[in-house]
Amino acid sequence: MDPRQVKPASIAAQALGWVDGETRAIAPPIHTATTFIRDPDNQFRSGRIYARDHNPTFDQAQAVLAALEGGHAALLFASGMAAATAVFQSLRPGDHVLAPQVMYWSLRNWLRGFAADWGLALDLVDMTDPGVVRGAIRPGATKLVWIETPANPLWTITDIAATCEIAHAAGAMAAVDSTTASPVLTQPLALGADLVMHSATKYLNGHSDVIAGALVTREDSPYWQRIRALRVDLGGILGPFEAWLLMRGMRTLFPRVKAACDSAQRIALHFAEHPHVAQVLYPGLPSSPGHAIARAQMRGGFGGMLSLRVKGGEAAAVATAARVELWKRATSLGGVESLMEHRASVEGPASPVPADLLRLSVGIEDAGDLIADLEQALR
Repeated sequence: MDPRQVKPASIAAQALGWVDGETRAIAPPIHTATTFIRDPDNQFRSGRIYARDHNPTFDQAQAVLAALEGGHAALLFASGMAAATAVFQSLRPGDHVLAPQVMYWSLRNWLRGFAADWGLALDLVDMTDPGVVRGAIRPGATKLVWIETPANPLWTITDIAATCEIAHAAGAMAAVDSTTASPVLTQPLALGADLVMHSATKYLNGHSDVIAGALVTREDSPYWQRIRALRVDLGGILGPFEAWLLMRGMRTLFPRVKAACDSAQRIALHFAEHPHVAQVLYPGLPSSPGHAIARAQMRGGFGGMLSLRVKGGEAAAVATAARVELWKRATSLGGVESLMEHRASVEGPASPVPADLLRLSVGIEDAGDLIADLEQALR
């Protein structure tokens, strides 16, 4: 069968149809070797020199992810933060970057702290408004526009195609944090992005047992080669066992994401007019400001993440989280178990997150059970 005719769900489930050439095993081995033999003439015709860049356990996961995103190549990193910061550190001091006002808080803090001290010029803008993005571009100085959509934890939507067009018109690159959407729902490279970043800890792995990150590039370029070199030089690589677990998780990516999307939509609709809920933030609701754009660039669902703003303010939100039984009070997202978090408490006093907000990561449990647990907690 022509691989180009195989659907993405089949690519993920069969890991590109991988079979071990020697043993005929359908699951890959874990290679723990740190170094590789030279040829007698001192060459490395195997293409492998040292495991910091050439561990064979990376190969399958990187190839599958590149195929799912429609990219030229992928690189695994030790964490989502390692992957994201490699994108910025591969720029030059003095370069100007745009990033969203609403985004993953650890990266926002890093950009405001280390990246600014290192010499990057940063503007945080309303990335949902193309006019604002266009107005914030500094001609000749802006080198990167960083997009996160849906954006954590308000789940705002950025028009990827329009924003990439603005970036490219100014000579800048566009990178998309697509952690929440995953390759199941959105392919940013097909919409014009140059790079896609995933905190692979989340949906790609899906089982809350791996810390990992990944980048996928639309094409080979000097900038991509700088990122490759930076990964080696700074050592932000994944361990072989973690790479193996990540690949195992990606094989169930499509059914997991579909189940989470279906349940999140049902939960959002149930609580949209609830007497104890002030607002449901979810791009799958027709009332969501980004719903039309989300429909255009997300396929098969609107994601497994939503947030509830609880009537009664912070005290009511914290009390609700204290009373859940099936939902787990824990940080992270994208796993098979449903998680709840009072996000403002986690991010601290400088957080822009409303104090009455509960962030929900919907897993693969029965949606009725999840709704019932939220109902009793809100009461």
